[in-house]
Amino acid sequence: MPGESKDVAVVGAGVVGLSIAFHLAERGASVAVYERAGIGAGASGVQPGGVRRQWGTRVNCLLAAESVRWYADAQERLRMRVDPGFRACGYLFLAHSDAALVGLRRSVELQNGLGVPSRIVAPAEAAALVPDLQAETLVGCAWCAEDGYFDRPQAIVEALGALADVRITEVRSLADLQAGAVVVAAGVDTPRLLPELPIRPEPRVLRLSDPIRERLLEPLVVSAERGFAAKQLADGRLLSSGDRAALGELLPRLVHVALPQRVEGAYDVTPDHQAILGRVRDRVWVAAGFSGHGFMQAPAVGRILAEAILDGREDEALRVLDAARFAENRLVPEPQVV
Repeated sequence: MPGESKDVAVVGAGVVGLSIAFHLAERGASVAVYERAGIGAGASGVQPGGVRRQWGTRVNCLLAAESVRWYADAQERLRMRVDPGFRACGYLFLAHSDAALVGLRRSVELQNGLGVPSRIVAPAEAAALVPDLQAETLVGCAWCAEDGYFDRPQAIVEALGALADVRITEVRSLADLQAGAVVVAAGVDTPRLLPELPIRPEPRVLRLSDPIRERLLEPLVVSAERGFAAKQLADGRLLSSGDRAALGELLPRLVHVALPQRVEGAYDVTPDHQAILGRVRDRVWVAAGFSGHGFMQAPAVGRILAEAILDGREDEALRVLDAARFAENRLVPEPQVV
């Protein structure tokens, strides 16, 4: 593509690509970000801003912990005029079966060993944490009070974009990019440039109410077995994904709340619901396939890719989440995908 050569070209101006560009530039590299539509035009523009430390794999717990620390100073780091407004509302994962509870216990044990203050709670305590939660079908839950949401997550994406050299143009071939290294962080569009990677789109729908003055639901409640999640945002809107019937079963006070706004998007999903990170070709790197948790991991991923490209440092995440794991049967299934 026309223009001066850069140290690194990043394809994709979502939160992951912009974080990589930020960390590269912070280390002195010249970086251009190529985006065909606009900053945060894909999944980063519709994600609701959740940040949690409850994960079921070591690699995700570590990526989340580092990212949480980075986000704590995001307003200062990114010279933001607007406070993105992080609120530690807590995440409650529900178990309706003994098998699901065993899985949550296993995850909590892992998390505790890595410094995450999560714990298993009985149905009665879960009902106290979430008033009106119908606990009759529950056998237990996992809870972390420090998990939460940004009220204005798009403000973070926009701030990262304002600090980057973003060029609105479609990249049709990586060979056209004039740069010493290329990072593809294009979400569901990544296979257009790297068709050898097992990334597929998985449609997701978020439903939102109009603002409600009464606070009806503070923690984020997740039921993987019932296929739903719900949260009331700071502006009063109720956010729900998945099965409406499950919402009525578990949180009956919300069943009559109208959800007229429908936001459609897609996860960039891999076979083990984990990102693909690292070098995939000569001078070509990838950071994609996050299966819905790119925003939660973007700061750590930015640091890891920047250090790998510029310094040759191989973080543990690059050894675990490399592209070769699929052919070598080293999958790392993540059980706590929302």
